[in-house]
Amino acid sequence: MAPGGSALKEALESNSTGLDYEVKMAKVEANNKPAKSGSGSIGKFHSSNGVYELLECLVCTNLMYPPIHQCPNGHTLCSSCKLRVQNTCPTCRYELGNIRCLALEKVAESLEVPCRYQNLGCHDIFPYYSKLKHEQHCRFRSYNCPYAGSECSVTGDIQTLVDHLKDDHKVDMHDGCTFNHRYVKSNPHEVENATWMLTVFNCFGRQFCLHFEAFQLGMAPVYMAFLRFMGDENEAKKFSYSLEVGAHSRKLTWQGIPRSIRDSHRKVRDSQDGLIIPRNLALYFSGSDKEELKLRVTGRIWKEE
Repeated sequence: MAPGGSALKEALESNSTGLDYEVKMAKVEANNKPAKSGSGSIGKFHSSNGVYELLECLVCTNLMYPPIHQCPNGHTLCSSCKLRVQNTCPTCRYELGNIRCLALEKVAESLEVPCRYQNLGCHDIFPYYSKLKHEQHCRFRSYNCPYAGSECSVTGDIQTLVDHLKDDHKVDMHDGCTFNHRYVKSNPHEVENATWMLTVFNCFGRQFCLHFEAFQLGMAPVYMAFLRFMGDENEAKKFSYSLEVGAHSRKLTWQGIPRSIRDSHRKVRDSQDGLIIPRNLALYFSGSDKEELKLRVTGRIWKEE
C-alpha cells in the first residue's frame, strides 16, 4: 500500500459517513417536522419509528444513551456493547476506536418519548434523557414474581402474577383478612436455612403474601414471618398487619406495614422487618420435647383510615 493510503481511506470513509448521516437526519427531520424557533435551535418533537431505528443499538437493539459510539463507517452502538464486541464493529469489522456520535446524541436530546410501560397504563411523555430515570420508578412497571422458594424470572402486572402463583407455583390462596397457620418441621436442629410454601391472602380486594423462613441471624438460628403486599409501596402504606405466636401463657407479637413486592423477600428478611422468633423459643412454643417444630402463627390485616 502506498504511504498515506490508510489515512486517505479513513478520510474518505469519514466523509462518506458524514454524508450518509446527513441524509438519514434529513429524512428524520422531514418526517417529524420539528417546530423552528427564532434562534435556529432544534424544536422538541415526539419520536417516530425512524428516530427509534437510529437510536437503537445495532447489537442489543436497546435505545442508546450517551456516550453513543460509532465506527469509521458510521455504524453506531451503545457503550455496553462496545465493551462486549472488544472494540470491533460487528457490522463492518473495523476497529471502533473512541469516536462519539455527537450529532445523534444531540438529536436524542430534542426528543420527547413515551414511557416503555405505556401499554400498562403510563401515558406520560418525557424528554429522551429523562425516560430511563422515570422508568426505574414508574408505578406501572412490571413486578417480579414474589415466590420465595426458588429463583423465578417471571414478571408482569399483579393479576398476571396472581394467576402465575396459583397455576405454576401451586401456592395456597385464601380469602379473608385473618389467618391461623401452623408451620411444621421435623428435626429442626438440622435445618439452618429453609423456606416454607408461600401463602396468598385476598383481602380488601388486594393480595398479600405471607412468608415464613428459617435462617441464621448472626450465629443464632431464627424463624421469621412477614407479609408483603402485591402492589406499589404507596399503596402498601394504606394497610397494616399483626402477627402473633405463643403458648404456655406467653406470646410474641409484631405489628407493621406490609412491604411491597417491589422489595425482594431477601431484602425484607435481611432488614428484619417482621416477626423474628429465636429457634429455642419457637420450639418452646411448639411443646412436646422440642424435637419437632409445630409453630402456630396467627395474624390479621386491616386498612388504615
